[in-house]
Amino acid sequence: MRLASILTLNVVIATAALAVAWPRTAHKTAAKVPALRDGDLLFQTMAGGQSDAIAQATRCKWTHVGVAFQEGGSWVVYEAVGPVKKTDLSAWVAQGDGHYCVKRWTESDTRLTGEAVAELRKACTPYLGRAYDWEFRWSDEKIYCSELVWKIYADALGVRLCEPKPLKDYDLGSDLVRRTMQERYGSAPPLDELMVAPATLFTCPLLTTVTER
Repeated sequence: MRLASILTLNVVIATAALAVAWPRTAHKTAAKVPALRDGDLLFQTMAGGQSDAIAQATRCKWTHVGVAFQEGGSWVVYEAVGPVKKTDLSAWVAQGDGHYCVKRWTESDTRLTGEAVAELRKACTPYLGRAYDWEFRWSDEKIYCSELVWKIYADALGVRLCEPKPLKDYDLGSDLVRRTMQERYGSAPPLDELMVAPATLFTCPLLTTVTER
């Protein structure tokens, strides 16, 4: 066999070998993409006037947040939207604009394991079915999304992910925000009421970004 033919045959064999090996290499690379962990916080942007008002008042596009847990081999998100409930992850993503950001407690590797995860999940249970708090009051009778997440971590682990701040500390100057406040509170908004907005959690130094999609 001529030398040229031998070289050509070797190239064909090598190319075929790479074609078989490449998908395996790509698969291993894809497997390194960060995965969800129990207790991760998921942020999304919801549609509607309230979401727009929250975005303007907090100067942040993320207007809804929940906590993720794996249950029965699939992921669910505990959230306060309507009554407090748990929602399948795919349905949770679909209810927003399709994008979301995953944040994780910076001490998860050392402190959010085993019994701590169980305690965090257990802390969700008393809030299930609670009505949504349209006035964003700092009580347990009714609950809004970021309040739920904050209280779950505080109740289960004694962790204050961020510090609540009064309504008056948010940006209340836009027409939409003023109109929304008028609808909710009339002429006497509770300016000193402590609140936790999704944006306050999102910028919390105790959380680190895992991924954004």
